[in-house]
Amino acid sequence: MPLVNIQLRHGTTPAYRRAIADSVHAAMMEVLGIAADDRFEVVNEHAPENLIHDPMFLDVPRSDRSVFLQLFLNRRSGDQKQRLFATIVERLARDPGLAPEDIFIGIVEVDAENWWAFARPTTASAI
Repeated sequence: MPLVNIQLRHGTTPAYRRAIADSVHAAMMEVLGIAADDRFEVVNEHAPENLIHDPMFLDVPRSDRSVFLQLFLNRRSGDQKQRLFATIVERLARDPGLAPEDIFIGIVEVDAENWWAFARPTTASAI
């Protein structure tokens, strides 16, 4: 059950925000094998003074369209995380057209015992 926080600058359209969320979710389905309905995402827009980044960190030019993604996931292999990063960047480049240098992704790994989400038992014996 991934939990995704998407942070971006104020003033985008609902379709733009949805394209980001859809692209990240599609990448997680492809790489992590999560179910289509395993979708928990929070999109936050911030005033320019509240979304701070250096426009030339490591000599890489970055625009005001920068998006910060924080993914809370169960533990994954290093290879799987690298594939996820690459797939998210590829999908966001296609839709909504973000430049790779404007995408920041951080993964927070959470042990299974640290998650809780109510789920109804499927049978009486499951109670």
